[in-house]
Amino acid sequence: MNKEEELIRKKSPVNIRNKKASFEYLFIETFTAGIVLTGTEIKSIRMGKASLVDTYCTIINGEMWVKGMNVSPYFYGSYNNHEMKRDRKLLLTKREIQKLASATKQTGYTIVPLLIFIDQKGRAKMDIALCKGKKEFDKRQTLKEKEDKREMDRAMKVYK
Repeated sequence: MNKEEELIRKKSPVNIRNKKASFEYLFIETFTAGIVLTGTEIKSIRMGKASLVDTYCTIINGEMWVKGMNVSPYFYGSYNNHEMKRDRKLLLTKREIQKLASATKQTGYTIVPLLIFIDQKGRAKMDIALCKGKKEFDKRQTLKEKEDKREMDRAMKVYK
């Protein structure tokens, strides 16, 4: 990811993160995918009414799908409102999908959604990552690094 892409994600009015993913998984490679949405889903996402808790991606018939993503119904929607937890298709190139499919055939690898954001043209995008599950000692190491960083920041504030 280059600096321009990173800036777009930071400037986006919507940043819905999967906070648990960085604790549970070790990221191997990240991809940016478009999301196929229907009806009032984009309005709910723009209001920040989506959740990536317990979501995962799977490949079915050569297409990438995200399962378990919760997009709350749009408050001002009528009978046309969408389902909350339906499977949503992700838009990736055929080469990326083939790469992810071959990688997930190995044991211990999975595809996890990391972030939903709105790009410059107003379209919803999702960052996904090819991940390997962390072991228990890896999780303890992550917690220790986070605590050490917090201590260093506290010490720097006192020092200034």
